[in-house]
Order: sequence, then structure tokens, then C-alpha cells
Amino acid sequence: MAKNNVVDWKTITNFVIDSFVGYGIPRKDAEICADVLLESDKRGIESHGVNRFKPIYLDRIKDGIQNPVTNYEIIKETPTTAVVDGHDGMGQVIGYKSMKMAIDKAKEYGMGMVVVRNSCHYGIAGYYATMACKEGCIGITGTNARPSVAPTFGVEGMFGTNPLTIGIPTDEKFDFIIDCASSITQNGKIEYYARIGEDVHPGTIIGQDGESIEGDAGEALKMIRNGTAALTTLGGIGEALGGYKGYGYAMVVELLSAVLQDGNYGKALDGKDADGNKVPYHLGHFFIAIDTNHFLGEDVCRKKAGEILRSVRNSKKAPGAERIYTAGEKEYEISLARHDGVAINESVQKEMIQVRDELGLTQYKFPWED
Repeated sequence: MAKNNVVDWKTITNFVIDSFVGYGIPRKDAEICADVLLESDKRGIESHGVNRFKPIYLDRIKDGIQNPVTNYEIIKETPTTAVVDGHDGMGQVIGYKSMKMAIDKAKEYGMGMVVVRNSCHYGIAGYYATMACKEGCIGITGTNARPSVAPTFGVEGMFGTNPLTIGIPTDEKFDFIIDCASSITQNGKIEYYARIGEDVHPGTIIGQDGESIEGDAGEALKMIRNGTAALTTLGGIGEALGGYKGYGYAMVVELLSAVLQDGNYGKALDGKDADGNKVPYHLGHFFIAIDTNHFLGEDVCRKKAGEILRSVRNSKKAPGAERIYTAGEKEYEISLARHDGVAINESVQKEMIQVRDELGLTQYKFPWED
């Protein structure tokens, strides 16, 4: 297993911001990108945090397939809706501005929806649902992604891990935030397993022969990338355990990420042209905000949501189970436990040093260098 070292939040935040700025991202935008990125680590979602800092964002900027300066263009707008072209800018900036717009529309008219085309990876979807909850709104968001997930009875990656993410305000210390892929696992988790030397979990990846791929995560990731394997939808291979349900929800996200904004989908999101050259991903997103005060009020919503969650958590537990959780609870508890900082594995440590030295950020010295 890879060795981890903890870097305090102030240091890692400043380093990520300065690195983003060093790659041409305006500082205000860099602060948004860093906040989204590190919120993932704070919630225990390592697959979308600093593990992806260099390969998903900095390397794509360097490769010329992602623009550090975000040209956020509203191409059509009504009082309750908007269509945005992100022009392959920073997905986090596009996501932040889009959900903010949806919230503002909801506050005035009750509901707001913003759809996006030509964007890039926007980090954890739960960040944007949380934005809505903080404003007393129900928040819904989703995004398509590079094709790596097979449909039920298929073995070819035809759509992305496509999260359908919903946040509902509660009267508890944490809101209800369900943020997960419509596949059993996601590419970032396989990448993380490869970094820490953990094998892939049985049933999460399907091979060309229709059988489960197991073993080394690095090799499994290569197979997904070259099209000889694919991730499986929620419910797994076939229909017996409801794989068609995950498939259906994945297609809902694929459709909402493309049909309203005339965006790309499926194989067009592969990040490569016909000759195998790297090209922008041109992802699509959608953001919905519903203002609770246009119904019976935020207080009523929060109180009733809290009652429902507590009733479920207080229900009869399975033998040997200590407790029942509701969505957002584990992430909240992890965020409390991680007050000291984020654990950086050896692979990411090397990448951070590489970026620091490349940009001449000599003010940073990391714990593993002592």
C-alpha cells in the first residue's frame, strides 16, 4: 500500500490555487476550482480530489484540450432557464456559475434550470447540490462523461458514469446529499485503486466475453481506456439484480446533458479524434434549483426532511449492524474527522513536487520532504 502524509488544509489549498494560477487560470477562478477539488477530499471522496489535480486538470490544460480562461457564454435565457456554452473552460467555474444562476432564478420564480454544453470535468456533483441547499433550495445536477460504461446486455462503453445528484435541505447538521455515479464505481475510483495498489472489486467491470474483470486495477483501467472492458451500471451485469435500472438512470443523465443544449454525447465525449489525437471533451451538464420558500417554506421543508431521515435511521437494524446512515451523513462525519488536512499518497506526492518545481513555487515544502 502507498504511504500517505497529511498536508494541512491551508497549505494544500494555497498550493492548489497557486498551481492553477501558474497554469493560466485567473485567481478568482482558481479559488473556485480549488474549493470544489478539495471539498471532495474533505468529504472522503478521494477519487475526485487531489488525486486528480494534475492528470485531469493541469495535464489537460498543458495538452491544449482545456482552456484555463473560461469563456462563459449564455446563448439563450428566459426568466427560469438558460443555455450556456462553456467553450471548454474550467468545469468547476462553469458549474459554480450555472448553479448560482439556477438558484437566483429559483429565488425569484420558484424554479430555475441551466443547461451547459462544451464543458470539462466539473468535480464532485454534490458540491453544486450543496450550493442549492445552503440557499434553502433543493438542488439537482448531473453530467455526462467519457464513454466507459456498458448498457445492460452490452460490453462496450457507450456512456459515462453519469451521476444523478440531488440535495434536499434538512434541519440537521448535514443536508441530504445523494451524490453517486449511475455505474457501480467510477473511473476515478479505479484510478485511485491503481495508485494505492488495490484490486478492482468483482462485478464492477465487464470484459468483451461478458464476464467480470478482476485483479489489478491498473490493468483494468487500461482495458477500459482501450475499449476491451467497460464499467457496469448500478445493479451489475444483466437484469437479475436490476442492472437495467442503473442503465435507465444513466440514460436520463445522458439525455439531460445533451438534448436541451444540443450537446455532444456518447462516443463524441471520448477526448480523441478519429486519428487518436487528444481533443476537448465537450461535456454537458444540467443544474436545477427549486426554492422551498415558493412552497410551504424552508423551515417546513427542513423540519419534515429531518423527521423523515431520523425515522429511517431509527428503524430496526440488521444483526451486527451498528447504525443506519442517510446520504450526506458519512461525508459530514469524515469532514469533521479530517480537520487536520488531507492525506497525500506517494504517487500524488511526486506529482505535487513536479508541479511545484515546474512552476517555481519554492515557498512550499511538504511533510514527506522532512
